[in-house]
Amino acid sequence: MLAYPHNPVIDWSACRLVESNPRKLSGVPIIKGTRLQADSIVENYEGGSPIDEIAENFSIPESTIREILAFAAAQRKSNVA
Repeated sequence: MLAYPHNPVIDWSACRLVESNPRKLSGVPIIKGTRLQADSIVENYEGGSPIDEIAENFSIPESTIREILAFAAAQRKSNVA
C-alpha cells in the first residue's frame, strides 16, 4: 500500500490520465473518458479499498488505478520536500 500524507491537495494538471473541463463536473479533475473524480480513487485507496476492488467498483483498469495512485504519491512527495 502506498503511503500518503493526510489530505494534501493534488495538482492533477500534469497527469496524462486526468482532465479538467468546466463542462464536466464543473471542472473537477476526472479520469479521461469518465465522470470519475481522480481524487475518488485516492480516497478509496486511503480508506482501505484494495486496487482490484476499486477497479471493479468503478470499471477502471487496475493499471489506471496504479498510475493514478503513483502520480498522487509523487505529487504529495514533491509538496512535502
